[in-house]
Amino acid sequence: MILKQLPAIFKPARPVLQRIEAAGFEAYFVGGCVRDTILGDHIHDIDIATSAYPSEIKAIFKRTVDTGIEHGTVMILDHGTGYETTTFRTESGYQDYRRPDSVTFVRSLAEDLKRRDFTINALALRENGEVVDLFHGLDDLKRHLIRAVGDPNERFHEDALRMMRAVRFAAKLDFVIDQPTLNGIRQNAPLLSKIAVERIRVEFEKLLLGKNPVAGLKDFVATGLYRYCPGLQGAHDVLSKLLVLNQWALENPVQVWTMLCVQLNLSGQAVTRFLKQWKNSNNLIRQVKQTLPVVAALRAHHLTALDLYRAGWERTVDANQVAKLYGWNVAVSKLRTAYKKLPIKSHQELAVDGRTLIKAGIKPGPQLGTILRWLTQAVVAGQLVNTRLALLTAAKEYKKEE
Repeated sequence: MILKQLPAIFKPARPVLQRIEAAGFEAYFVGGCVRDTILGDHIHDIDIATSAYPSEIKAIFKRTVDTGIEHGTVMILDHGTGYETTTFRTESGYQDYRRPDSVTFVRSLAEDLKRRDFTINALALRENGEVVDLFHGLDDLKRHLIRAVGDPNERFHEDALRMMRAVRFAAKLDFVIDQPTLNGIRQNAPLLSKIAVERIRVEFEKLLLGKNPVAGLKDFVATGLYRYCPGLQGAHDVLSKLLVLNQWALENPVQVWTMLCVQLNLSGQAVTRFLKQWKNSNNLIRQVKQTLPVVAALRAHHLTALDLYRAGWERTVDANQVAKLYGWNVAVSKLRTAYKKLPIKSHQELAVDGRTLIKAGIKPGPQLGTILRWLTQAVVAGQLVNTRLALLTAAKEYKKEE
């Protein structure tokens, strides 16, 4: 196969490959960028593989950076852009089921490609647009099939994260995993426990943000991979219920983790524990905890002005997107109208602050915070007008009643 017109992202990199070839070596675009070009999908970045050893690359190009030279990776700096170029290699001795104990540089493209995970990722592309397909990856792309290169057991023992990558690609591309590869995942699923949670989380998020999450989730559950993920060990039935939902349109990690908390029926500290088990950031945990009450309000068909205020617009949109999955959502236009009607949208818009109240005779302390919260809620609910005079008067009355 020859691709007559390559996406624009390849154009500035083609002279780099041409220069390597002019020096007597082979050079190819490899991996996901080739797959996505053939599928017509968006390309995030490009990878280059070459028969030239790192020292030879550094002799060809004046400006390089050793970004991973022990694994054969050198960044070529060309006209202000960096291109990571990796020497063809073989790997062996994966004692941690993730990284090779040793790497050997080779001159053979075939040797390099046969260590890759799936046939659809084992494609190489010459700078002139010619596709090199040594493992029938093009056929598998046509058949929408995810198939391990060679023996699936060997591939998953080399890198156990590849099992998560398989189910992620099933969701991202809406492809089917072939039976031997699926059997390999089922047999080797326990190896996932050897992989850092952070790496599993990235693949799991991508799965749930894919074109067809159910395609990936189905295999994630059927192969038992879920058993080796934090907080999901006994969640077979709960996760299986997701497979019948058809309004999938999650857009970001906040929505992903909010949905999982809803599905697992988590609340309070259980939400924090679950999200921390997955090594999520404190910021994401805070955002999910802001989003969950809005989902609950949408579910109950009782979304109040205070719910909107506490969540803010972004979290409200996130909540509505999660609610859509379950059929609880409302029209975005309706939400936007309700949000615009809020008298204030942050505590900074309140006509008084702590300093104002202290000057009015209210002593610093817990009571001050209580009064400020009460004033805010009253303004948001439309019970008080947001003026300095009205709020000071109300604050003094509140203090008297206390």
